[in-house]
Amino acid sequence: MNTKQQKLEAFGRLLDIMDELREKCPWDKEQTNESLRANTIEETYELCDAIMKNDNVEISKELGDLLLHVVLYAKIGEEKSSFDIANVCNRICDKLIFRHPHVFGDKSADNARMVEKSWEEIKLQEKDGNKTVLDGVPSALPSLVKAYRIQDKARNSGFDWNERHEVWNKVKEEIGELEAEIENMDTDKIEAEFGDMLFSIINAARLYNVNPDNALERTNQKFIYRFNYLEQKANEYGRSLKDMTLEEMEEIWQEAKK
Repeated sequence: MNTKQQKLEAFGRLLDIMDELREKCPWDKEQTNESLRANTIEETYELCDAIMKNDNVEISKELGDLLLHVVLYAKIGEEKSSFDIANVCNRICDKLIFRHPHVFGDKSADNARMVEKSWEEIKLQEKDGNKTVLDGVPSALPSLVKAYRIQDKARNSGFDWNERHEVWNKVKEEIGELEAEIENMDTDKIEAEFGDMLFSIINAARLYNVNPDNALERTNQKFIYRFNYLEQKANEYGRSLKDMTLEEMEEIWQEAKK
């Protein structure tokens, strides 16, 4: 692995390259925070894909793409005399030190759970930090991820089930309320109850130390593999999926599962 000096030199090289790109490349010169935003989101999801695949080569590559965006945003900030990469680094360093008094101060924490519980209190003490516990949940997060983060932050404030198995009564309650609204065929209430049911299931996943977004993505990938297998087999048989019976498709589906 590279030494600390080599790492600093590599980061400095990236900063030098960015300076040249902003001066000499027509495309890079035109970029703004607004124009980069969508690409940054895309790069973040590409990194997430690499992480889900546990592909270290791709993770390294995608981290580089994301780091490029960080450096470019910082360069734009420097050109506006708003901030630069040093401000970015120093601010996160100050935040890390402030939020880890058990490492850099006189506090103690014997396990990760104790650290998590103190984080929300520490964030509320920051000068420009959160005014309420849930302020730290970005409004633009995908709904499933947002629900998990909301519940996790509430937990760190002590708002949680006493025993995790108790959550299943809530899940069953929400399913019952959904079924009742389906019987009534009230579209608006059906949507609301679907939301309540999903929220309770995400809560259950959290209580059993399962990240629901990761779990759902695993199922997505599993479905994609099996459906592609089904489609491939149908093509081999000279058939169209639309012309096949459910029984015929189910037989191939079970084959794919093996």
